[in-house]
Parts: sequence; C-alpha cells; structure tokens
Amino acid sequence: MRHAVAPAENVENNYFAVTDLLKICSHCKRLSKKDLGVRIPRPLGNGPSRFIPEKEILQVSKVDARTQSIFEDAFAALGRLDNISLVMGFHPQYLGSFLRTQHYLLQMDGPLSLHYRHYIGIMAAARHQCSYLVNLHVNDFIQVGGDPKWLNGLDGAPQKLQQLGELNKILAHRPWLLTKEHIERLLKAEEHSWSLAELIHAVVLLTHYHSLASFTFGCGITPEIHCNGGHTFRPPSLSQYCVCDIANGNGHAYHHNDSLGNQEMCGEVEVLMERMKQLQECRDEEEEASQEEMATRFEREKTESMLVVTAEDEECVPSRDISRHFEDPSYGYKDFSRRGEHVPTFRVQDYSWEDHGFSLVNRLYPDVGQMLDEKFQMAYNLTYNTMATHKDVDTSMLRRAIWNYIHCMFGIRYDDYDYGEINQLLDRSFKIYIKTMVCSPEKTTKRMYESFWRQFQHSEKVHVNLLLMEARMQAELLYALRAITRYMT
Repeated sequence: MRHAVAPAENVENNYFAVTDLLKICSHCKRLSKKDLGVRIPRPLGNGPSRFIPEKEILQVSKVDARTQSIFEDAFAALGRLDNISLVMGFHPQYLGSFLRTQHYLLQMDGPLSLHYRHYIGIMAAARHQCSYLVNLHVNDFIQVGGDPKWLNGLDGAPQKLQQLGELNKILAHRPWLLTKEHIERLLKAEEHSWSLAELIHAVVLLTHYHSLASFTFGCGITPEIHCNGGHTFRPPSLSQYCVCDIANGNGHAYHHNDSLGNQEMCGEVEVLMERMKQLQECRDEEEEASQEEMATRFEREKTESMLVVTAEDEECVPSRDISRHFEDPSYGYKDFSRRGEHVPTFRVQDYSWEDHGFSLVNRLYPDVGQMLDEKFQMAYNLTYNTMATHKDVDTSMLRRAIWNYIHCMFGIRYDDYDYGEINQLLDRSFKIYIKTMVCSPEKTTKRMYESFWRQFQHSEKVHVNLLLMEARMQAELLYALRAITRYMT
C-alpha cells in the first residue's frame, strides 16, 4: 500500500515498553521481553466512516461476491483500497462504474500529464477543505514525479495551473457565473494557454473532486491508518485488548446505537410512501398544470432553497495546509445567498447533458463522455425497490425529486417536472442535509446525517449521497460545457 510518512517526533519521548501499558498475548509478551520499544500506531477512527458502524461496512464485502471482486481489482490496480471505496461497496454496481471512470481520468492516456491530474485533484478538494482527498493526492502527486515545490502553495505551481484557480473557485461555489470570457482567458493565455482537450480534462477532474469531497464529508469518511490524521502514537486507555489487536483496529468492540428520536419518528417511511402514492394518483387524475404555473413553482422552490440554512456551526476557516492550494478562501455559496442575489434559470431544454454535453466531452476527450453518462445513469436509476423494511416499492419519484432539487439549487430547470412535489417528499431536515452536503460539505455533521430518514438503512443513506454527488457533478459540468460551447460558437 502507499504510505504517507508520519511526522518525525522525538523518538526518546515516544518509545514505550508495551508491557507497561496493556494486557498482551503470549506472542507479544515474547517480543516485549526484548524491550524493542517499538511505537505502535493505532487508528483514530472506528472504521471507514464516522457515521456508519464499521461492522456494517465490512459485512458487505463478506456476503457480496461482486463487491469482493471489485475490491480485489481496485487493490491490484492502485495498491490500496481506500475508505471511500469501502463505503461505496454498499452499491457494487455503482462502485464498479465509479472506479473505472476515476482510473481512466487519473491513469489512462489523456491530454494532461499525470502530475497535473493529481495537482488539479488537490486544488479541487482543497476548495472544500477536504484534507482526506488532498492528502491522498499529495502522495500520488509525489509518486508520479510531481515537483514538491508546487505543494508549498498554488503560487509555487506553474502559471498555467494558477490560471485554473478562478475556474476552480466559480465551479465549486457559483457555477452559474461562468461565462465564455472565463474560457477564453484560459485558451488564449499566450505561452500559458490551455488547449480545448486539456481544458475538458481539467473541468471533468475539477467537477469530479468537488462532488467527491461532498461524498467524503456526507458519509463521514475517515483517513486510513497510514494517512495523515488517521493514526496516533498515544497509548490507548483500554486494558482488555492486546496491543496487536489495537494496531489492527480490533479494539473497537463497542458501537453506540443511537435510538434517540426513534419513537417520535415511527411511521416516517409509511408517511413518505403514502405521499408518493397520493402524488401518483394526482398525476393520473388531474390535468397537467400550465407552463406558467410550472415555471412559478420552480421559481418558488429555487427561492426557498436559497433560504435553507446550511449549518448551525461557525464559519469554517481552512488551515494553512489546505488553503495554500487555492485562492480567495472567503468565496463560497453562503456569501452569495446572503446577499440575496438572483440565480438565473438554466433551462435543460436549451442545453442538456444528453443532447449537448455528452457529445462535446466525447469529442474532445474520447470515451470519457460515455463513462460519465454510465455513471450518471447508474446513480439515478439505481434501485432495489425497497424503502427501509418495505419491499416492492417504486422509488423513481423520490429519486427524481432528490436529483431535481439539487439541480434546482443550481438554477437548473426541467420544464416537464412539477417542483411542487419536492416539498411533499423532502422534509426540512433532509433539505438541510442536502444543501450542506452539496454546497458547503465541510460543515456536514453526524447530527445532520442522523437527523434525516431515521428509519432507513445506512446503505440507503449512502445511496442518497451517490445521488447528491452525481447530480452536483452534472450541474457543474452543464455550466462549464455550456460556456465552452458558447466560446466555440
């Protein structure tokens, strides 16, 4: 596996004799008699996620042969199996598509050099203060021969990458502000200019890692034990485990089962299913609303989405380790909504992924358009026809409401969709989670994750996160590709 180097510390102060700290097994006792004084790292977290019990995540690969096979292939290709993949393992069909796409973007032939790809990943993840992804790609950047001086800050990178900072900022927080003039400045920057193919590759990477940062925070992904922030050398306070158990992550036998609020939330699934049934009956019986009324409902939902509070806590201030990789750290979605500015409407009938974006990406970066399309479709159409303990349920109405609500927050409108359905299907706690995870993912908390859909399975909440991630990526791509198309025409 690829190991990040742990920070050097005072060895003399950190060595300890294991026999003085823990009850140990016979094997470790033999070693301890030699007084090796070895520092044993132990994980800081309880598994791949802060939100999902470790035993549920690990159980997936044991019972699902397809998931196990995907994990083996991923490890063979990358030399590691990261925690994002372990959590996505709840949905092996999607995971396979995700890993194929990501591998192609980072490893296969393409317009950009390998170290540029990883540096762009760092820039994109840093925009949302996602230290997990930043550290992952810092290691990969070094491995593929990247210049360590670039990691001192964006101002130490080539001018060509620095110029990408404005695009990174706008796409991450306010993609509706992107214009063909932004594209022109990148393509006509004299000796530092980008080619169209390079820019398409960069745009796909930026949107991929912006949305992956949302998934990382939305599912509470924790760093692996060998990564920065994933381990500690401080001795544990437990006494019932041998040190070798602790080092292998087996010292977390107790999982807190939070049942707070279960009684008052009893029946939430049935209520949601009844609303879906009623909406379907209304569709069948009532006449379709006029285009004017449909437009009014969209504008009302878009305005309301701007007023949803994203988080309860203080403004997140990025650390120097993260903020050095991007410019203008104060720029964000929240500042935009506070000023009460109007988000213009982007009509899918005028520019869609299926009719316009797909072909543009495939023309300039062959095969990637197809891979992205498969990934979007996989997330959107994925269903097991279940809701919590209920089986044989058609969830298409709910999935469409989630997808369209995210696009609505970005000003994207589908003329044939009744946005009045959103308030019937998505309650306030769910909307708060969605908006935070999509617009300010670094503020996502465990409390927010637990506050929506309390009766649903963790696998269903991971599915929601896949929908949010892919809907966000497609929204960003639509604005970027439309701007590129306008420049080309």
